[in-house]
Amino acid sequence: MDRSPLYDTFARAPLAFARGEGCWLETTDGDRYLDFSSGVAVNSLGHAHPKLVEVLSDQAGKLWHVSNLFRIPEQEKLGQLLCDASFADKVFFGNSGAEAVECAIKTARRYHFVSGHPERRRIITFAGAFHGRTLAALAATGNAKYLEGFGPTPDGFDQIPVVDDLKAVEAAIGPETAAILIEPIQGEGGVRLIGGPFLRELRALADRHGLLLIFDEVQTGIGRTGKFFAHEWSGVTPDIMAVAKGIGSGFPLGACLATAEAAKGMTAGTHGSTFGGNPLACAVGAAVVETVGAPEFLDHVRRMGLYFKQRLAGIVDAHPGVVSEVRGEGLLVGVRCVLPVGDVIAAMRGEKLLGVAAGDNVVRLIPPLIVTETEIDEAIARFDKALAALTPVRAG
Repeated sequence: MDRSPLYDTFARAPLAFARGEGCWLETTDGDRYLDFSSGVAVNSLGHAHPKLVEVLSDQAGKLWHVSNLFRIPEQEKLGQLLCDASFADKVFFGNSGAEAVECAIKTARRYHFVSGHPERRRIITFAGAFHGRTLAALAATGNAKYLEGFGPTPDGFDQIPVVDDLKAVEAAIGPETAAILIEPIQGEGGVRLIGGPFLRELRALADRHGLLLIFDEVQTGIGRTGKFFAHEWSGVTPDIMAVAKGIGSGFPLGACLATAEAAKGMTAGTHGSTFGGNPLACAVGAAVVETVGAPEFLDHVRRMGLYFKQRLAGIVDAHPGVVSEVRGEGLLVGVRCVLPVGDVIAAMRGEKLLGVAAGDNVVRLIPPLIVTETEIDEAIARFDKALAALTPVRAG
């Protein structure tokens, strides 16, 4: 009988880690694993990064929490860093990606409310997306499996069945439409890249109809694709954006960024967070943003991403009965599987290599952004062995 005190909401692997360094993890039994999961794209600077350890330790010795009833200099510093690195004028801090998306939804609806159009509350979303686990974020995601058993689904979302169907988007726009919400790359949906032309068309459509354009960059932001934000590849600027995961490199932190115009309805008392933007989180976040934002760092991510995909292309050629396609941008990489992705993940763990399953039968390989060519070569060798163990034997 399972006597765990924890909710049974995760199908946890029988692994427990005691420590980590860089791209490596060590189990409580002393086994070393090469971590190409990064806590699901969270550990942007790897494990126990010296700068982050120093910053966190220093801040922990000074001040942890005071609440947003007072000014928090560390929060203001991080907010300014994010605004300087983006389109945004305003930032709201929470603790997670779901909170960041929730804030984005509220910001969009509130904008239209104070603009004299309270009826404009509906948000257009896309099949294959994942926006978080709050009820509103799940409603935006639109996956029936995630909504089952939780009562009435929050209203206000219109999902487009095919991501790049501009005509369907335009047909969905009505007098109650407030915004369009989209991920530049669908991470959970199978590392599906949304083309720059389509994002530019969405921007034009939003402008034409007076809508706000929201980007969910929870998984793609903070250097993961080789640009500080993934939407920079398309040249499109949103009105509102949700970020989290890599911004804290493991410390819980999320943020909703917006233009001053888009955020004009978010006045005192309209939104809040007890822990959001506390000194500990923001001290770490500032260190991450300063590190990742350096041009040489992003150049490294782009070079490693290209090298990784080149090496993976050879693996796909060598194991056509197991894997079929390499996808992604920068160090957000997906390999589509022919065999069930769960079998591939299990075989990888057998070679002490960690990856993450995604939709469309894809395994995500999302190493820390500090990964080196040597570590990529090691991952490729382990991935090759894992796939070889699964490769069907050819007759004759």
